[in-house]
Amino acid sequence: MRAAGDSGGRRLLGGEGSSDPPAELSLKTPHSLSHFSTNRDNTMKLIAFLFLMVSFRFGHCVRQNIVFILADDQDIKLQGMTPMKKTQALIGNAGVTFTNAFVVTPLCCPSRSAILTGKYPHNHLVRNNSLNGNCSSVQWQKVMEPQVFSVYLKKHGYQTFFAGKYLNKYGHATVGGTAHVPLGWDHWHGLVGNSKYYNYTLSVNGVAENHGDIYQKDYLTDLIANRSVEFLQSKKRSVPFFMMLSTPACHSPWTVAPRYSKSYNVTKAPRHGSFNVHGKDKHWLLRQAKTPMKNTSIEFLDGVFRKRWQTLLSVDDLVEKVVMKLEEMKELNNTYIFYTSDNGYHTGQFSLPIDKRQLYEFDIRVPLLVRGPGIKPKQTIKEPILNIDLAPTFLNIAGYDVIQSMDGNSFLPLMDSSRNKTHWRNDFLVEYTGEGDAKLDPACPNVGPGVAECFPDCVCEDAFNNTYACVRTLSKVNLQYCEFADSEAFVEVYNLTSDPHQLVNIAKTVDPSLLVKMNQRLIKLESCSGNDCRTVKVEEDGFDS
Repeated sequence: MRAAGDSGGRRLLGGEGSSDPPAELSLKTPHSLSHFSTNRDNTMKLIAFLFLMVSFRFGHCVRQNIVFILADDQDIKLQGMTPMKKTQALIGNAGVTFTNAFVVTPLCCPSRSAILTGKYPHNHLVRNNSLNGNCSSVQWQKVMEPQVFSVYLKKHGYQTFFAGKYLNKYGHATVGGTAHVPLGWDHWHGLVGNSKYYNYTLSVNGVAENHGDIYQKDYLTDLIANRSVEFLQSKKRSVPFFMMLSTPACHSPWTVAPRYSKSYNVTKAPRHGSFNVHGKDKHWLLRQAKTPMKNTSIEFLDGVFRKRWQTLLSVDDLVEKVVMKLEEMKELNNTYIFYTSDNGYHTGQFSLPIDKRQLYEFDIRVPLLVRGPGIKPKQTIKEPILNIDLAPTFLNIAGYDVIQSMDGNSFLPLMDSSRNKTHWRNDFLVEYTGEGDAKLDPACPNVGPGVAECFPDCVCEDAFNNTYACVRTLSKVNLQYCEFADSEAFVEVYNLTSDPHQLVNIAKTVDPSLLVKMNQRLIKLESCSGNDCRTVKVEEDGFDS
């Protein structure tokens, strides 16, 4: 028998057999004080129940923190993780290492825009590192910035912190200068312009902060580490946080911290694979490179390679400092930590001295390591992960389901064995819009107008006709099919199972039916948006050759 006033669940909700209105209606139009008192306990039960349901739905029962560490220009194919011993131990060995992590475009600003929005470049519309290319432009601020993951996290109650390089043209005087704080960030320490280590300006919550060249207080990688620790010490204890640390390393000008100036001082760039090999069957930009490279070019790129590793040692220290602070604060077990880069890099591959921007594995593959709650240690995952998958994954951790406007997928189910597994992609799109100077360079008359990023020996790393779109498949046979927007309508095709260094372009020898299938797939991917990018799957046997 029920006690007086105990209406039970069915009566509380106005269910069958109840002559009373639902409790929420009773609160709006109480018949009497006694009636209100009768239903008050049940109303509180309902509120508690609904709160629990909402908390479960949005992940509030376990408020998990997220730390995202983004390196600049760090490759994986040329052993770019070798200096990162602490990072591999504290993140990779403590969690998962992804062996097939890719960017959807191999250049800083378009790639970072893809990370922030979860969108392919043809949807976020950032073409290159210039304002004219939509890098941190007024148009970007109006249209895309309201859609970045930080906005969603802040709406969901996260305290958000950013320090370091944002987008290459951030802080430019014509687009708001340092007063512009991108949406979604509570604590903002954004670098004005491109990567530097000394003599830079930060926007600190909208106020310009100028820095000099004193190592102890100005070296940017260390400053990011120190300010991240300050944030952890001062943050609200009961509120989850998202922290993005975007280091200048290992981007030029490769300024090394004094304590690491003698590290790796005899290291040279790897000489295997496509190093100093002429790209004779590749598009024009590769064919113009000079093979063999001059000794002066090789000495230069060896020096760059060495400095890149030296600057990464400071990033390794940053990772250790953050992890140790989280452990000290007893937050480590409730925090996901992601480590990756915005694009890869090359040093001498196909006789191109140094840069990124190319369609090949050394420029589009990046490191990706993750640790966090529910992730078993020392895992290796082979599924292809894209940088457009990061934003959906962050939001999935925060309690969101699919954000329909994003092109990427959450890879949280791949890492956490307690979650339902998901059918994963086995192909994806890589796209890039080339840049060039319309004027002829008098120092290099033979290469003609339309080129950029040229070296003293007139080997150029970019051009207007370096505009391409590729389908990259990872299945029983790993293939890459690329079309160039140039006067030759050039096509490159590689079987990466038999030719991992992409030495032989098989476009003229492969079965023509394969080219048709790859072209059709490319057309679909180039026009995809949101759900179409996530759900269109490859028929596994369709691309086998």
